Amino acid sequence: MRTITKVRTAAVAVLALSVTASACGSDSGGGGEASGGKTTITFWDNNGGVRTPVYQELIKRFEKANPAIHVQYVGIPIASVQQKYDTAVAGDATPDVGGVTTSYLAGLIGQQALEPADDWLSKSPANGKLLDSMLASVKGTNPDGKLYMVPATSNLDVVWYQKDKLSAAGVEAPKTWDEFFTAVDKLTKTPDQYGWTIRGGAGSIFQLLAEAYAYSGVTEFFDASGKSTVNDPKNAELIAKIAALYKKNTPEADVTNDFPKMVAQFTSGKVAMMHHNLGSYNDHVKAFGAGKVDAFPMPVGASGKRTIVANPVDGFAVFKNSKNKDAAWKFVDFLVSKESNSYWNQQTGQIPANKEAQGDAWLDERPYLKNAVQVLGDPSTVVVSPPYYLPQFSSITKADTEPLFQKVLLGQMKPQEFLDTMAEKLTEAQAEWKQSHS
Repeated sequence: MRTITKVRTAAVAVLALSVTASACGSDSGGGGEASGGKTTITFWDNNGGVRTPVYQELIKRFEKANPAIHVQYVGIPIASVQQKYDTAVAGDATPDVGGVTTSYLAGLIGQQALEPADDWLSKSPANGKLLDSMLASVKGTNPDGKLYMVPATSNLDVVWYQKDKLSAAGVEAPKTWDEFFTAVDKLTKTPDQYGWTIRGGAGSIFQLLAEAYAYSGVTEFFDASGKSTVNDPKNAELIAKIAALYKKNTPEADVTNDFPKMVAQFTSGKVAMMHHNLGSYNDHVKAFGAGKVDAFPMPVGASGKRTIVANPVDGFAVFKNSKNKDAAWKFVDFLVSKESNSYWNQQTGQIPANKEAQGDAWLDERPYLKNAVQVLGDPSTVVVSPPYYLPQFSSITKADTEPLFQKVLLGQMKPQEFLDTMAEKLTEAQAEWKQSHS
C-alpha cells in the first residue's frame, strides 16, 4: 500500500432549471419537519444522474442508522449546478447540504452562503482522517483560510482508451506527446473509426488547459508579476496541434461536444481514445466491461517532467440558511466516514479523501486508478494549481471562452489570439483579487 500512502502528502487537487429529483422529494430549499416528527434535510447532488443510485444507497444507510432524520435528495445536472446555486442563494432557497467543488466554491463563499466547517471538523470523527492536501486545497480558495467545504474525493485527468483498438493497430498507450499524435493517426480509420475526440462544447476549457500545461511544462498559472501564463507560446502550440486533428482524426460533431456527447462517441466504438478524468469510469465499464477499457495519464511534454493541472476537489458544504444544521453536519459526518467515502469512490472510480478508505483493496484492483495514485504520489510530478480562488475563474473558463475555442476549431481564430484573450481576463481578475485582499 506504499503508493496509496504517498498521495496523502503529495495529492493536490479537484432561470428555471431542469432538476432530476428522486421519489423522496421535490426541488426545494432547506429542510424542516417531516411527518412522524422526523427532521428533514435537503441534499443537492452537484452531478445528478450517474451518481444518483450511489447517493440513494448511502441515504438509505444513513436513514437506517439515523431514523429521526429524513434526507430529501435532489439531483442537479452538472452543467447547470453553479447557476442553480447562484439562483438559490439569491432567492434564499438553498439546501441544507450540497455537493460543491472548489471550481465554484469561491463564488459561494463570496455570497456568504456557506457555514464554516472548522468547528464541526474539530469535534468530528473525521478529524485527522481527511487528506491534508485536499483540506489545504479547499482552504486555499478563500483568503481567510477557513474550511467551507469538506473534501470527499480527488480526481486526475487521464486519457481513456479501448484496449482492443490499440492492440489491433499495434499501438501502446502513449507516454509522450509525440507518441500520442502518432497513435491518433494510426488509430484513425475514417469514416468508421477516429483516433481522438475533442470536447468543443460545454466544459471544454479545463480539459484543454490540462492538455496545454501537460505539453508545455509551464508550472504556474501566473508569473511573479501576476501575469497569466495561459498564453505561453508552448500552450498555443499544443492547441494548434489539437485543432489540426479536428475533422481529420476526430468526428466533425466534436465542435459542439459536451461531456455526454463525447462519452457517447467513445462508448459507441467510433472513437478509440478520449480525454476526461477518473470520474467517467462507470460510463466506460458499462459500455465495454472492466477488462476492455483502460486509461493513461496526460503525456509528458518536452520538459521531461509530468505536469498535471490539479482537478477541483469535490465535497460537501452546509449552507448558512439551513434550519437543521446539526442534522446536516451529521449527514456530512456519515458521507466522509471510511465506509461511505470508500463506497462512493469505489462506485465512481475516484480517489477517497478519507485516509482509512485509501487502504481498501479495491484501489489496487484497478490498474488505471493505481497508476493515477502513483502519478499523484510521485515527487517528480509537477502540479499546476488553477486559481479556483478567483470568483471569475469559472465564468472566464466557461461562458467567456468556450465559444472562442469553437472558433479556433473552425479556423476562425488563431490559437494564440484565443489564449491572449483568456490570459487578459485572468490577469485582470488576479489583479482585482490581489487589490481586494492586500
